[in-house]
Amino acid sequence: MIQVTNVSLRFGDRKLFEDVNIKFTPGNCYGLIGANGAGKSTFLKILSGDIEAQTGEVSMAPGERLAVLKQNHFEYEEHEVLKTVIMGHKRLYEVMQEKDAIYMKADFTDEDGMRAAELEGEFAELNGWEAESEAAILLKGLGISEELHSKKMADLTGGEKVKVLLAQALFGEPDVLLLDEPTNHLDIHAIQWLEEFLINFENTVIVVSHDRHFLNKVCTHIADLDFAKIKIYVGNYDFWYESSQLALKLSQEANKKKEEKIKELQNFIARFSANASKSKQATSRKKLLDKISLDDIQPSSRRYPYVNFTPDREIGNDVLRVEGLSKTIDGEKVLDNISFIMNKEDKIAFVGRNEIAITTLFKILAGEMEPDSGTFKWGVTTSQSYFPKDNSEYFSGNEPSLVDWLRQYSPNDQSESFLRGFLGRMLFSGEEVLKKPSVLSGGEKVRCMLSKMMLSGANVLLLDEPTNHLDLESITALNNGLVAYKGAMIFTSHDHQFVQTIANRIIEVTPNGIVDKQMTYDEFLEDANVQKQVKELYA
Repeated sequence: MIQVTNVSLRFGDRKLFEDVNIKFTPGNCYGLIGANGAGKSTFLKILSGDIEAQTGEVSMAPGERLAVLKQNHFEYEEHEVLKTVIMGHKRLYEVMQEKDAIYMKADFTDEDGMRAAELEGEFAELNGWEAESEAAILLKGLGISEELHSKKMADLTGGEKVKVLLAQALFGEPDVLLLDEPTNHLDIHAIQWLEEFLINFENTVIVVSHDRHFLNKVCTHIADLDFAKIKIYVGNYDFWYESSQLALKLSQEANKKKEEKIKELQNFIARFSANASKSKQATSRKKLLDKISLDDIQPSSRRYPYVNFTPDREIGNDVLRVEGLSKTIDGEKVLDNISFIMNKEDKIAFVGRNEIAITTLFKILAGEMEPDSGTFKWGVTTSQSYFPKDNSEYFSGNEPSLVDWLRQYSPNDQSESFLRGFLGRMLFSGEEVLKKPSVLSGGEKVRCMLSKMMLSGANVLLLDEPTNHLDLESITALNNGLVAYKGAMIFTSHDHQFVQTIANRIIEVTPNGIVDKQMTYDEFLEDANVQKQVKELYA
């Protein structure tokens, strides 16, 4: 358990937290959410002791241990991988080091013997005899092969280091586990393993993540950071989101009878009561949900952009034909004889371990790169709009404002008031529309690119990782906008829920061909025959 009492923190005139009182209890996983800049990572640093609050305190029960996912991927360069994981339990590692140093002494004294005996007792109490095997199991589950366990961290790739540091945080069953964006740089199999680990973890977890599927899967509660306070909601992210939207709707329809509102709330809760991410807690969660009253659900201060792609013309049956596309980059063949036909109803998600291969395919289809061999042809009724993974070249010009930047992509040379209104719907309000495009943040640039695409009226969208740099609110709005989109689509994303809710066809690109299935993403991952085929093509 970890308890926060009257915690406040300001940066200059900006108030991040004010008199926060909250208790995180064992057996629960809390998803800490809040708008970009609200202070989620800062709050985790207060909990871990890395930052000191200006008022209040953070307390844990005596003898309890807290573990944190480290963000410095180069902190342990000279240490072996297996030992780096064990270092997650500081006291156990200290005992191991002192014990080994005593046994290596040439002049072993009686005092050394007595001290060694004490250390051996503490080593056993800390489950030291199982330490290496536990660390190896964690590493294997996250996809770090056994031959890497004895290597130094400096020898690993960036993605492998992330997995080792995650294993370090999970090691030794900490009483409180703090995870800031733990799914970043993880492949789908590592994410699934982590989900199962946290679902079965019996102590306290507090996690920050932009992955809604992950939050829905592992969280028993949502800790919502809003109005400089933190409020706990029972349930996962979807429950919080829908309840906050319901509260907003109810507050906007104050003329309705309260009885009607209460009935709507009860029906809503009944739908979500069965959706427990931990089956053993389903009953207790249902009891808590049943106790929620109308006053317990409050509208959020979050702002969601308005995302709506409307094709200017209906798409015909002939959309896209790709035949034998191949491409070699820097001596590596990233695309090898890729062929497929796209239909007018298709929303195709491209997945695969080699992101460069998918990005290369998208660049070729968008006309930004030539294939080495093969052909592709768009149908005569199609018009395409492309969202590149790297959008920097679109913001390297000298446009004095966002209004001027967007005007160059407006097909009908729209008025300034129209462009201002359009940018306002994408959360650029007031003086923000006068910003120079070159100074925008990553998330702001993505929202500008989406504005450009919406103005195009295209009936085919090509989207290469559009959820990168976006906060949960913008991801949710984009997700909803693409679900409602009436045109055809080719896209890729690391966001599981994004892919699952949009795609009706999955194409996995492997070094030895593609696996092309007309099904949802979850069906693709759960179909044993499909996964066997995928595995064989990667072999």
